[in-house]
Amino acid sequence: MKVLLVGNYEFDGSTSMMVWAEALHRELLQRGIEVQVVSPRPVIGRMKQSASGFGKWLGYIDRFVIFPHELHAAAANVDVVHICDHGSAMYALKLRNKPTIVTCHDMLAVRGAMGEVPDCPASAFGRLLQRWICRGLRSATRVACVSQYTFHDAQRLLSGAMNLCVVLNGLNYPFRPLDRTESDRRLSGVIEIKEPFVLHVGSNLARKNREGLLRIFAKAAEGTDLRLVFAGVALSEELLSLARELNVHERVLQVSKPEVRVLEALYNRARVLLFPSRWEGFGWPPIEAQACGCPVVASDIPPLVEVLGESAMLRPLDDEGGMAEQVRRLAFDEQYHERARRNGLENVRLRFETSRMMGEYVEVYREIACQS
Repeated sequence: MKVLLVGNYEFDGSTSMMVWAEALHRELLQRGIEVQVVSPRPVIGRMKQSASGFGKWLGYIDRFVIFPHELHAAAANVDVVHICDHGSAMYALKLRNKPTIVTCHDMLAVRGAMGEVPDCPASAFGRLLQRWICRGLRSATRVACVSQYTFHDAQRLLSGAMNLCVVLNGLNYPFRPLDRTESDRRLSGVIEIKEPFVLHVGSNLARKNREGLLRIFAKAAEGTDLRLVFAGVALSEELLSLARELNVHERVLQVSKPEVRVLEALYNRARVLLFPSRWEGFGWPPIEAQACGCPVVASDIPPLVEVLGESAMLRPLDDEGGMAEQVRRLAFDEQYHERARRNGLENVRLRFETSRMMGEYVEVYREIACQS
């Protein structure tokens, strides 16, 4: 079997999707499947490398004018095309005679364009783009939703489309517990670790609720030496101002867009991953943390309940005091921490192994290839 993976544009700012495509490529090769990765190449977009503003519009030329011709040629001699990110689902419209699967990570941008998710607003062009994406999802041979929550969203928003299935995400990198010497080595020169610390992995998108996270941390850290590490996108000026108002700014450390081996070390050294998101389609950081033995405190939104169940400490979004209490207890109660650590490791072992996910994808590949 020959599989073509369609990755993301280099300048669209989606690091997690690039890691995801790399993971699929690596795992398929290990299974002896012939696989190639193609992505829109920056040509016009090199004039201004940006995921926003004028640079984003130049990137659209690379993505939607130049790349479809390259994709059509690359797809000619393969059995299955796998579009790794639903944000590129419109390419399926160019591949109507080729078995095509799209991984749908969430429907939040579509819902934002419809006014359902206020944390994900869309411009007029954004609304057009989301409709185009939905057309692509409907035309794909199969759409693999990463959670039951995303499946139900897609089923409703795509008017009961019959091409949907669920392939629950697995880890996209072999995260694992590390010994202290190894984590020290990886973090050397990156960040001066002041322990104990709470970790957050993500961005400044409103749905990630970093302002709520700062309030939770301020409550949890009172009278302690706890620190807070933000990994991912650097804090905005508004968030830095809030940290000063809460008098926790001197406890805040930032690791901007860490490479995955550094991130793995941070998960290993953190006492808690705090993840009070308002909206998710799946939520990778919690299972990545659990795979490294880091307990999780998170909001009890439906996708996180589905992914974490009783293996993490889940609280309603408005129960910031309850989350703070859990963070504090996990940081300083060794028995409680160890029990949560074991529960998290077991959750990942039973449900989120990469091999399970890849086996399901290969089954879908074979199914849709046989239908052509």
